[in-house]
Amino acid sequence: MKIIKPILFLLVILMGCQPGQTEESTEISDADLQIRANELAHKFIITDGHIDLPYRLKEDNFNIESDKEILIKTEKGDFDYERAKKGGLDAPFMSIYIPASYQETGGAKELADSLINMVRSITQAYPDKFAIATSPEQVKEQFASGKISLPMGMENGAPIGDDLSNVAYFHQRGIRYITLTHSKDNLICDSSYDTTRTWNGLSAFGREVVSEMNNVGIMIDVSHISDSTFYQVMKLSKAPVIASHSSCRHFTPGFERNMSDEMIKLLGEKDGVIQINFGSTFLDQRSRDVRQHITDYLQSNNLTPEDSAAKAYIASYSKENPIYSNVQKVADHIDQVVKIAGIDHVGLGSDFDGVGDTLPEGLKDVSHYPNLIYELLKRGYSEEDIEKICYKNVFRVWEETARVAASN
Repeated sequence: MKIIKPILFLLVILMGCQPGQTEESTEISDADLQIRANELAHKFIITDGHIDLPYRLKEDNFNIESDKEILIKTEKGDFDYERAKKGGLDAPFMSIYIPASYQETGGAKELADSLINMVRSITQAYPDKFAIATSPEQVKEQFASGKISLPMGMENGAPIGDDLSNVAYFHQRGIRYITLTHSKDNLICDSSYDTTRTWNGLSAFGREVVSEMNNVGIMIDVSHISDSTFYQVMKLSKAPVIASHSSCRHFTPGFERNMSDEMIKLLGEKDGVIQINFGSTFLDQRSRDVRQHITDYLQSNNLTPEDSAAKAYIASYSKENPIYSNVQKVADHIDQVVKIAGIDHVGLGSDFDGVGDTLPEGLKDVSHYPNLIYELLKRGYSEEDIEKICYKNVFRVWEETARVAASN
């Protein structure tokens, strides 16, 4: 990233330098930057590493026959077609999310198949608006025809069970990344949220899964895994990896779900990409502290969030202690990755529809990507930089993963 004075920016980007112009006459107004941000959001493909639409629809008992119109416009959740088009979102990875409870009850593979079927049904219901994508080339073709691509990533490798052939099965079904685990240790590896440390990283089976993902061409997603798992994956994988929806631990000390500077540096050295999570508790220690205070207060007073006394306290406390982070903090995380690993190793992984009511000011749903691009323009990011962040970095990993598989 080339840093330049935000107030001046590079006038060649918008207007070109004319003879006789003074420095003052070439300054670009805030309004012009906002216009340019919106233009870039629609000029470039925007891919987002993690959107939990399928599970949100499942929780709402979605029926494609009777409810399909909510895919176009709805007041619920963070994603619909109209908002995605407004924000310039072109290739949101649909999260095939499998709660850790299915590791105990069974049914993980069945749930994964049902959510994959749901995503496919969306493209069948609106073939002029949505399309399944299993490669960057397909995304580019669909972008050119005005469609929103729906690539799929599976959040939690639990549906693989103990059967290695399921890796190829899910690749055939369209899965293009797998988050190795979620909130609990599973048969593959340890989770950042679980202190049990069942395997102290990868299990023996998990090592086979990593190898098989390389063999079939599924990106390895290191979000949610423990630090020891991460370092073992980095040694074993022949392809670069992604963190589909993680942020920088630098801003949230002790929060292992985010990545440390050392991990981000190694990720970059191995040509991977971290896609920044937008949730306020991923972005800002202050937001984490405020939410923890509120949680402790409610517990100590035997209150639920729905109680009138709880609502009154939260409203009063949050006036002086804002709960939400902001779009500027997302840009801070991007800055941090660029500082540590370089511009080629950062992307977007919002976790829309997955982080609940924790989204930052300025990034409340999929219509707001231009707000982040505007902030990056203000900070001096070039159009080439922004194009890399929007999609090129992730596409590079996606393509290299496919190349590694083809070479095996």
